[in-house]
Amino acid sequence: MTVRLAHVGIAVRSIVDARIFYEEVLGLEVEKVEEIESEGVKVALLPFPGGEIELLEPLAEDTPVGRFLERHGEGLHHLSFEVPDVHRSIVAGIEHGVETVGEAPRKGAEGREIAFFHPLFTHGVLVEVCGKAMEGARHRPGDETG
Repeated sequence: MTVRLAHVGIAVRSIVDARIFYEEVLGLEVEKVEEIESEGVKVALLPFPGGEIELLEPLAEDTPVGRFLERHGEGLHHLSFEVPDVHRSIVAGIEHGVETVGEAPRKGAEGREIAFFHPLFTHGVLVEVCGKAMEGARHRPGDETG
């Protein structure tokens, strides 16, 4: 099975503030900003060779990322791995006693199919598995918002 790092999710209070470090210090560029209402989050994607940084800003305090920020402050939220078959990964997790977080699978950034595995079963790290971005869902020049 071919697996690759898709992104590192970082919870931030403000994408506008956080992107200064990633753009001005590291030289990365925000490729796309989008709101995912179903997840209660606004995301900014900053690609680099081998993966992406995904900045996560809550749309409200009572969202999963909003609650994370309240409990832990800004920082590493999750690791995401692109897998060939999200459904197969979910089934394999269940077969090994690994619980998912929330509905699995569901739609994530760029229309990707995603599922999260609970940190209690993944040695303390919230792990996301995602499928490939749907054809035509990748950023096109002029599409960026924010």
